[in-house]
Order: sequence, then structure tokens, then C-alpha cells
Amino acid sequence: MTQGRFTGVGLGLRRPHLEQVAGMEAHGVPFWETCPENLIGDGGRNHRLACAILDRDPVLTHGLAISVGGFDPWDDEYLRDLGDFLLRTETPWHSEHLCFTSVDGSSLHELMPLPFTREAVRHTIARARSLQARLPVPLLLENITYYAELGAAEMDEADFITAVLEGADAGWLLDVNNVYVNSLNFGFDPKEWLARMPLDRVAQLHIAGHKKFGELTVDTHGTDVIDPVIELMQWTLRRLGRPVPVLLERDNHIPDFEALLAERVRIQQAYDAALTLCGHRHD
Repeated sequence: MTQGRFTGVGLGLRRPHLEQVAGMEAHGVPFWETCPENLIGDGGRNHRLACAILDRDPVLTHGLAISVGGFDPWDDEYLRDLGDFLLRTETPWHSEHLCFTSVDGSSLHELMPLPFTREAVRHTIARARSLQARLPVPLLLENITYYAELGAAEMDEADFITAVLEGADAGWLLDVNNVYVNSLNFGFDPKEWLARMPLDRVAQLHIAGHKKFGELTVDTHGTDVIDPVIELMQWTLRRLGRPVPVLLERDNHIPDFEALLAERVRIQQAYDAALTLCGHRHD
């Protein structure tokens, strides 16, 4: 997978910022990430503004609705439109979540964890390979947060993700905040967990904020990224030994664009520092 122009810390393209971003060419954001479901088939002013930005700036695409680990048949019309969208945006890859999101054609509006079983591994590999065959760009799968296991596990999460990525020959969108949140909820060392993983498959990172609700930590995407998560991002970049694009996610309690840019700069500085230590420089 070629990264080309995709390095540094990018932002998700969000509706409250569309008009301001469309009028800014010198915004300093190296790339945007967008969810195709929010744009395919839409019309109106917000759609036109978003498309103008995506036609002007580098774009990565990240899906929310495709149930990679589920059983519902693919939506042929949507996959056709998605393929056209991926080609239009010239994204180097497309990412989806390693989970299931629908049952019997009904969307759950949540990212639901898969059971950590050998049968689920075989099923998800077959589904990921089938989806990859329908896409014009490489497929990445993202690790999710989860708050309970589905049934009796035959392996742990790390072995499950590794088996699916390697069996499907898929790339990995590594969400370091999700690793950190799961480590708090399930009691493991996130660096030891990551050291077990196939980091050679990582093409992109996600980073975000989270919030504690009593004993439970929840991946909210609604607060600033805390220092331990930024440090885990830096540790991961040093372990990779190469630059990959990092996406700052903010989907709830979205601040004004200037505040989001300031947080992006803070994380970019940490990104640059990590790469400098492993002999890379980001300009």
C-alpha cells in the first residue's frame, strides 16, 4: 500500500466546519477523513461544500455501515456507488470496522464485537476477502472498543484480530485509543498487547478522546486526547519505525474549528517528535 501524500495528523470532515473549511485553502490539515455513507446519494448545500473540499484536498475514507463480520448479504448498489466514490476521491485505501453492525437487514447503529472463536475467524476472513474483491482499493480493518465478550472465547482479542488480518491479507487501521480503552476495561498492558500484533500491516492510526463512567471507560470521541494516549501513539510510531497517517477523531461535543486545529497541532508535534527519534522527518 502506497501512502504517498498521506502523512501527519489529519482531521475528520465534520458538518459544522464545512463552510469554513471550504473557504480555507491554507488550513494546514494534511488530509481529511470522511465517511462515504454521509455523502453517497446526498444532495444540497452541505453535500456540495463537502465534495468541493474532497475534490481539492487529500482524502481517506472510513466506513461505518458495512457489517464485515455479519451475515447480511452485501448491498450491491451501495458497493457500486462506494467504488465510484473511492475512485473519485483517489483514496489509497478504504477502512471498515472489524465487527458487525446489522442483523437481518436492520442497522444496530453500533459497532458490535465478534465472538473470539475459530468459526468467527473463518467467517470474517471469508467476508473480508469477498468485500475486498468488490473494492477498487485495498481494505483496512479497524480494531474496535467492546464492553463485553460474546459467548465463550476460544482465543483473546489480539489473537483474533491477528488471525483475521493475516487470513484475509488485509491492512490494519490501528486505533490506539481503542487499545487504551480496552486495556483499562479488561486489565492488560497496551504496549505488551501491541508488541504481539502484526504491526507490519498497519497503514493508518486513529487517535481520540474517551471518558470514564464509574468503573467503565467509554470511547466517546467527545473530549481532547489525553497524554497517555498520545504517548501510546508515539510508542507505536517508534515501534513501526515509519510514518503513517494519524487521524484525530472528534464526533461528539465538536469544538469550533480553531480549537480543533490547535489540538491537531499539539498531536502533530508529538507525531513529529516520535518520528525524529526513529530517523524520520515530517515536513
